[in-house]
Amino acid sequence: MRWALVRVCLAVTTMVVIAFAVPLGLVVREMARDRAFSNAEREAAVVVPALSITTDREELERVVASAGSDDGMAVHLPAGDGRAAVDLGRQRAAEADVAAVRKLGRASTAEVPGGSVLLQPVALGLGTVVVEVYVPESEVTNGVGTAWAVLAGVGIALVLGSVAVADRLGVRMVRPARRLVQGAHELGEGKLGARVPEEGPDELRRAAVAFNSMADQVVQLLANERELAADLSHRLRTPLTVLRLNAASLGDSPAAEQTRSAVAQLEREVDTIIRTAREAKPQTTAPGAGAGCDAAEVVRERMAFWSALAEDEGRKVRTAGVDRPVRIPVARADLAAALDALLGNVFRHTPEGTAFAVDVHDSEDAVIVLVSDAGPGIPDPEAAMARGRGSGATGSTGLGLDIVRRLAESTGGDVRIGRSVLGGTEIRIWLQLDGREPLRRGHRGTVRRRRRATTG
Repeated sequence: MRWALVRVCLAVTTMVVIAFAVPLGLVVREMARDRAFSNAEREAAVVVPALSITTDREELERVVASAGSDDGMAVHLPAGDGRAAVDLGRQRAAEADVAAVRKLGRASTAEVPGGSVLLQPVALGLGTVVVEVYVPESEVTNGVGTAWAVLAGVGIALVLGSVAVADRLGVRMVRPARRLVQGAHELGEGKLGARVPEEGPDELRRAAVAFNSMADQVVQLLANERELAADLSHRLRTPLTVLRLNAASLGDSPAAEQTRSAVAQLEREVDTIIRTAREAKPQTTAPGAGAGCDAAEVVRERMAFWSALAEDEGRKVRTAGVDRPVRIPVARADLAAALDALLGNVFRHTPEGTAFAVDVHDSEDAVIVLVSDAGPGIPDPEAAMARGRGSGATGSTGLGLDIVRRLAESTGGDVRIGRSVLGGTEIRIWLQLDGREPLRRGHRGTVRRRRRATTG
């Protein structure tokens, strides 16, 4: 569309320039010709007084020599009173042309080699004298080439200027259209953060407003769906964990075994539902300014829930860094789901009485959440981080770590598994605050540690 507009503007401007420049160039050439012959008429008028005073050949030759330049003038005297016709100066016009002018009694021009001649008749007592003035071709075209060059330059400048203006107008129209197309493609690919700047021509601006409104509605619908999935996770996984732990203490009776088998079946079904919901979720961009939650508040809330179960199993619990607000660009439900997944893994894959802790460290550009335990650890951390593989323990689906990894990567951060100070596993969630690429080294040195801890 941009180049089509440029081509149309180029064609229209070229037609306008030709329509004005060609007639103007012809007018300039005609004006130069008129100027040359007007000068010739003035030169012819110089000898008229001399012709009315004397007919002496020598006197007339001096007058012609002084009036003309470079043999450019001739005077043709008629015959009469016993005199023969006299031609003074260099004659270039044909005798027939001179005779025709003398007979008609009005000025005329004739083409001669190298230019033209002006034949000016003058009526005197001795008859009609014809004054011939030579006008070279160079004098007729004097200044015409320069004028045409100026006109051509102005025309080219106008054409180039119109192309530049058309290009800018085309960019102003095409750029919003391309952004709208790109935004539609990104939204179709599942990038729900895709938005279009509401600028440009009025029609495209209104289309951008409608597109952004539609994208907001899609995001809201999917957010409601994700909230429903998160609510399902909170309502089913947590009671199932408690039920499984209680079922473990029922003994070895057939009823107890059936109960444990039913609980395991329910857990597998819930894992299937969660896996399906996670795989159906489209990729989104990082939240905009103003979105997110208070990580410290979410940690306190989830630790209050899990502390009751920890007390029943004799587990020591420690939290740190949650005594003041820590804002992160993550939805509250997403962070709560990630914490529940990690803490659920602690209860599921470590023996009763195993201590665990949650620490929050923040800096200007990132927040680190550490979930550590005193259990046996993960034999192969790299395999555990692979999507869907799990930790390798019985009943592990890998969904918990996958949820946590997606959460961190949505901010430009990452997740790492290491050895904790308690002797077991430490899972470090690095949440980037400014959307930059995750730092690959020196994480710990850039974070202000907040060591004031509370125990539960």
